[in-house]
Amino acid sequence: MAITNFIPEIWSARLLSNLHKALVYGQGLVVNRNYEGEIRSVGDTVRITSIGAVTIGDYTKNSTIGEPEVLTDSQKTLEITESKFFHFFVDDVDRIQAAGPLMDEAMAEAAYGLANVADQFIADMYLDAEANNLVGDDTTPVVPTATSAYELLVDLSVKLDEANVPEEGRWVIVPPWYHGLMLKDDRFTKAGTVLSDGRLMNGRVGEAAGFHILKSNNVPNTSGAKYKITAGTRMAYSFAEQVNQVEAYRPEKRFGDAVKGLHLYGGKTVRPQAIAVLTANKPSGGGS
Repeated sequence: MAITNFIPEIWSARLLSNLHKALVYGQGLVVNRNYEGEIRSVGDTVRITSIGAVTIGDYTKNSTIGEPEVLTDSQKTLEITESKFFHFFVDDVDRIQAAGPLMDEAMAEAAYGLANVADQFIADMYLDAEANNLVGDDTTPVVPTATSAYELLVDLSVKLDEANVPEEGRWVIVPPWYHGLMLKDDRFTKAGTVLSDGRLMNGRVGEAAGFHILKSNNVPNTSGAKYKITAGTRMAYSFAEQVNQVEAYRPEKRFGDAVKGLHLYGGKTVRPQAIAVLTANKPSGGGS
């Protein structure tokens, strides 16, 4: 019997890329990698030494100044705690039929997946902020409006000022809905600090209240509430990572290629006073 309803499948040479979140927290503006060295396995550690304050005294002419002060120091440990992997297989038939860079696209997806998980890991640094540097909390989260969104960033800036945090290089990371509120405020949109689409990189969307404003869907939250909007400088948090292994091979009982990779990393809040956190709920009805 003749087949009259056969519809052939057409494999396109153009692969449909997935929609990705902007990865914000792991960039150089937000974290430092000062102690990143050779990382070989989970459990590797980096010892970070800090020096105490130097005492300043009054000098009297023609008098001795006494014995030199013995400086105190303290140590923090940055430990490589995270070990993540990917492992995928591309069949020879699929690769031939797709007639496109299927393996390249798969590798790009794997790299993004690892980076996204690490981005979320760094985002949780808000947990280390000092109690004096908090605006709102889980019990009484702030509900911003189009008017107060900008003012709340000023409050975060004041918290950092009071902690003697340098103004240079300050950043704040907000969720998209918070950025939307700021776009309704003339103090943000008419100050010449909103970046054009052509300059939008790494989630950066403008400047306000002394901060580089960055936008991310990885802002920590609890079921769409209690968003932890974090502000600080790169001196607050150290991050170290290593893509330890990437191996390509052909499985013995299959026709195709497989690739596996291992990503090791860890982080440490080295200056918790250099972080300020706003706990905010998304307003209902647009927050106008």
